[in-house]
Amino acid sequence: MANIAENRRARHEYHIEEQFEAGMVLEGWEVKAVRAGQVQLTDGYVHIRDGELYLIGCRINALRTASTHVHPEADRTKKLLMHKEEIRRLVGKVEQKGFTLVPLNLHYRDGRVKAEIALAKGKAQHDKRDSEKKRDWERERGRLMRHKVSSKPRS
Repeated sequence: MANIAENRRARHEYHIEEQFEAGMVLEGWEVKAVRAGQVQLTDGYVHIRDGELYLIGCRINALRTASTHVHPEADRTKKLLMHKEEIRRLVGKVEQKGFTLVPLNLHYRDGRVKAEIALAKGKAQHDKRDSEKKRDWERERGRLMRHKVSSKPRS
């Protein structure tokens, strides 16, 4: 599974409950741009309309070599593909329990571009601060452990 783009902000701003993989409906120029790494996922979110999932805010910048008869739109809404039962279950959780759907990353699976989306709840400000403190402590602890190992006297 080769990663294409990641939404790092999603893990910072949301509590991730469940993760799902969905296919994406892309145009030809978009596939070429994705292969060239011209994808930005940070402002993306998933919208449910008429029992179907759509990825909004995922920016795919067209390559300069895009053909002349195509007028690429970088912020085009992209349809996500999942089984109907899975979509129905997601719709129920989003409508009843206050969850939201956020894209976590885009990756390749068997040569196709897939989106990993998550069922998530928004974090409160104090939760964000707590996770930041925890991350800083883990970093500092690793630094101290490396320092302790390297400063041991050799016998």
